[in-house]
Amino acid sequence: MIMFDLPTLTSQDRRNYRQFMKKLRLDGFTMMQESIYTCVLIDATAAKFLTNKVELYAPNKGLIQALPITEKQYEAMRYLTGKKKDTPDRRFERLVVI
Repeated sequence: MIMFDLPTLTSQDRRNYRQFMKKLRLDGFTMMQESIYTCVLIDATAAKFLTNKVELYAPNKGLIQALPITEKQYEAMRYLTGKKKDTPDRRFERLVVI
């Protein structure tokens, strides 16, 4: 999970913000809430790799945090208001052929 709060005061700040969000989406992240993006990964190694990649293109200004959580922890999320999405992200669903 990537959480961020980036400045948007100048045109350069807004450009950096748009480019950062675009790169997150290209790397497989989906928006959970505004400024909170999630991505399903196979294991901790993949999570560390992707976090390091995000760090390379992260803007210098603002606050960006990465929080790795397991699928079990994510599924245990309690919704206080609103509803869970009906269609989960299944891009990384495994296919077994025998």
